[in-house]
Amino acid sequence: QRGIWFFSSYLKAELETVTVNVTIQDFVADVVSELVFRNTQQFSVETVFIFPVDSDTVVHTFYATMGDTRIEAMLWEKEEAQELCKATSGMENLRYLQDQCDLQGPVFACFLGTLPPNREVAISLCYVQELPLQPDGAAQFCWPGELFPPTEIMSEVSPFTFSHLFLPAGYISAEEEVSKNLHFCIRLKSAHGVSHVAINSSFTPLQYTAPDQTSAEVSLKSSPCLRSHLNLLVYYRGPHALSAVVEKRDSKAPRGSLLGDPVVMLTLMPDIPEVVPNPGQLGEFLFLMDRSLFRDAQVTPEELPHLSSAHPSIYPQNTLLFLLKSLPLGCYFNIYSFGATFKAFYPQSVENTQENMDNAVGRISSICPDLGGCDLLGLLRSIYSTPLRQGHPRQLFIFIQRKISSEEEAVMAEVYRYRDHHWCFCFPTNRCDSFNLFQAMALQTKGECVCIHSRMDMTSEALKCLQRALQPVATGISLHWELPPGLEVSMIRKAPEMIFQGHQTSVYAQIHGQAQDAEADEGAVTLQYHVGSQSFAYTLRFSLSPSSDDRLPVHRMAMMHLLWKLAWEGTSRADKTTQHSAVKCSISLGVPSPFTSSVAVRVTQRDAWHHDSLPPDSSMLLSPSCNLVPCQLLWLRGFRPVWFKSTKFWMLQKCQFCLEMLGHKAPDTEALTQLSASCKAFNMSWDWTISPLSTRLCDFSRLRVVVALQKANGSWALTAALVSALGLSKADVEEQRPSEDVQPDAWATVLASVWLHQYKWKVSWSELLEAKACRWLRDQAEVQLDECLEAANALLGCFVEPSIFRI
Repeated sequence: QRGIWFFSSYLKAELETVTVNVTIQDFVADVVSELVFRNTQQFSVETVFIFPVDSDTVVHTFYATMGDTRIEAMLWEKEEAQELCKATSGMENLRYLQDQCDLQGPVFACFLGTLPPNREVAISLCYVQELPLQPDGAAQFCWPGELFPPTEIMSEVSPFTFSHLFLPAGYISAEEEVSKNLHFCIRLKSAHGVSHVAINSSFTPLQYTAPDQTSAEVSLKSSPCLRSHLNLLVYYRGPHALSAVVEKRDSKAPRGSLLGDPVVMLTLMPDIPEVVPNPGQLGEFLFLMDRSLFRDAQVTPEELPHLSSAHPSIYPQNTLLFLLKSLPLGCYFNIYSFGATFKAFYPQSVENTQENMDNAVGRISSICPDLGGCDLLGLLRSIYSTPLRQGHPRQLFIFIQRKISSEEEAVMAEVYRYRDHHWCFCFPTNRCDSFNLFQAMALQTKGECVCIHSRMDMTSEALKCLQRALQPVATGISLHWELPPGLEVSMIRKAPEMIFQGHQTSVYAQIHGQAQDAEADEGAVTLQYHVGSQSFAYTLRFSLSPSSDDRLPVHRMAMMHLLWKLAWEGTSRADKTTQHSAVKCSISLGVPSPFTSSVAVRVTQRDAWHHDSLPPDSSMLLSPSCNLVPCQLLWLRGFRPVWFKSTKFWMLQKCQFCLEMLGHKAPDTEALTQLSASCKAFNMSWDWTISPLSTRLCDFSRLRVVVALQKANGSWALTAALVSALGLSKADVEEQRPSEDVQPDAWATVLASVWLHQYKWKVSWSELLEAKACRWLRDQAEVQLDECLEAANALLGCFVEPSIFRI
């Protein structure tokens, strides 16, 4: 979830007033916010404003006002901006912030200087963003809980709950007082019609502002409880796999330019049936492992599943083990290790069979550490030179902690060239210096970039991405336009070749020309795609005469993608005229790009410039009437762990710790009751029943053994190693087997599946393994799953619902 933080020497200035106006049209949001902070300390503090930005967000306006001083962020041509930054005192503060801040990810950061006691600073922040699609079809908008006026906690929660929670000072006791300082208005628009909204806060009734219910308004009445993030879900009328937002041209811009023509944003949401993909649609999974992740310790395949999770040199091996074992039969895979050179397990990807799986697991220990150079570019070129497997979408999982050195542009250009043919899931560690590169790789290929902070993070985050990558996909995506004669479409960001189930993608097109019929104001677009052997087509008609929007949110988003396109297609390096035009467009709309960098200027009010009249000569920025301020888009590395990502996350950590402390002791009813009450206070549903199984799941070595013993088809053999890993005796396992008719492999698979399912309160790594096991069991016609499940629950001392096997 997105968040915004306002720091002042680690002491928070108090947020006094919040004014936010959000306009949401289908899946794009335009946000205008005004925030007023006050230094309530008795001494002056140094302040910095930090705003996280993801790949679908464009921050185009930022300025801060303190007394008669105004600090404004602007964009400048990249090389000139770098020269200006060299002249800026205090740039080392940004580098210190990058290395020391607990937060992680790409942010916009601006140091605001000294704020005297009892003085205010007013922040103006404007941005546009593409909104994500929720599983139920809603568009989701988030606003961080940190940016709501503080309020007293109204619900009764035991002191145990908040013994370590940080609660900012200055709480207001009444909801009415909060509403006076909170002005949060949301305007909604959609040609489909606005159905309803869901907000985790009190809000006014939805007011329709058009007879056909295509526009509406809603306002917040108070902040969300417990300073939670605001989550707004917008539901539109009727099922739809396609939506269009058309934005008028800027009348001041010349026709033919991006601003001088209408732009349409299409959001593609293919309706993908809940089907199990056949073996021809399971994908090609390529795992790229940085050899610097593998320390000096070497292990044998037999030792691999028995190693302690605390071993400092073994977590990449564990990650590979879990990934390989989670792959379904019928897919293709390969493993590459890279350093100064690169090596592949196989000359080309191989099918996931038992033989190939055993061979790959056995070769994990052969990966040798390499702390030299990094030939990721050569590896990518080698991969891209191999032909795609028909019906098997290619997906790259890249694990890296070293810097790419001077080849970042060449790496990105290579990825961009093949962006429509694969996904990149990138996992840089917090030691990596190339975060921006990997974020860009994930953005352009519709993958994901996750920073890795710990051994557990690497495995869990990789498996989350693999779970997403194994979902059914829509393939063969194409768009067919019908426009009035005289008009034509130029794609700025074209549709990808594949889209995952439950995901959406936005594409942008520029509409050129002049309609021959002045009264023709409607166009149509048809989305076609395939899911397996099924074909689908949806046609959407849209108006070519939309209401005017002077803020141009769609043009800004389209501009961002156009600038990325120019940067990585090499046009900017070959054509100086094109590059100059790109810089001009970037600056005119305030859209960050590979051609520009942020510069902030401090001026007095009497010398303050309007954004449109900034001097073209950068030397004027160094005049005595103003000075430069540290301001930059950068990636915070978050070296120190972030324990309080959310209140719920904190509660789970604390409750899990308490359960582990109980160990083998008899359950403490009073303690468990208190834990359950605390969870209810956070609107959490949790069953804290303590079983003999759950109290002995305290190390991960058994988990690794169970995973290593699973076959490629998802089953387990009833071996002494498995019985020992489950903490059982051979005699008990044989005695509890429901009947002799139950085959040993089926009985072993039920036991292991139940054991893994109970493990999920600890980690969620086992979901894909469970799913494979359940599919195998359901294919065994003679297995009595209900009887086996009852016997397994009794033997393991737990209660797993029959729904695990869908019985």
